[in-house]
Amino acid sequence: MAHAISTPMLSRRATVFVGIVALHVAFVYVLNIGLATKMVEVVFGPIETKMIEEVKDTEEKPPPPPPKIETTPPPFVPPPDIAIDLPVETAVTTAITATTVKPVVKPPPPAQVTRVQPRQNAKRPCATYEEDYPPQSKRLGEEGVTTVRFTVLDNGAVTDVVVVKSSGFERLDQATLRLMKRCRYLPGTENGKAVAMTMDQPVRWQIKK
Repeated sequence: MAHAISTPMLSRRATVFVGIVALHVAFVYVLNIGLATKMVEVVFGPIETKMIEEVKDTEEKPPPPPPKIETTPPPFVPPPDIAIDLPVETAVTTAITATTVKPVVKPPPPAQVTRVQPRQNAKRPCATYEEDYPPQSKRLGEEGVTTVRFTVLDNGAVTDVVVVKSSGFERLDQATLRLMKRCRYLPGTENGKAVAMTMDQPVRWQIKK
């Protein structure tokens, strides 16, 4: 059996429906007037916003170009006048000139020099005598040949006597020097003229038995 809906129940539902619609309208209105924004600030506090400026890339501008320097051309210097003397060609002569050839004079040959060596003077020869022999050399049996070098002056005197080869015994060498001092020579000559000459002379020392 169907029950009929009562009139009071319908009026209650209509009232609720109207209230809901009115609530939505009021909410939309509040949003429009910014009430919702104030409510958010009250709940969450004020929202701070900071403007961040974009960092612009600073590019260094290139340096300005150097100033142009006006160059003035150098003063004009006229070139010097140079006179070139060209050689003048001379005519080639084919004339034959007579030339005289002088004979070459040869120098005279060197004069020949006739040289004669000094010779012992028989009056004062360079001979050893028994009294010239050193006594100690005789006792020891010292014998030998001493070669001396000396100069015979143009008067026959003997000077600058030196021993060039020893006999091996100092006593015999010294006796030879004493012996040469008393010697005399016939001087040497060049082209017949007496001149001083240097020569070597061996002196033999031998014990007579």
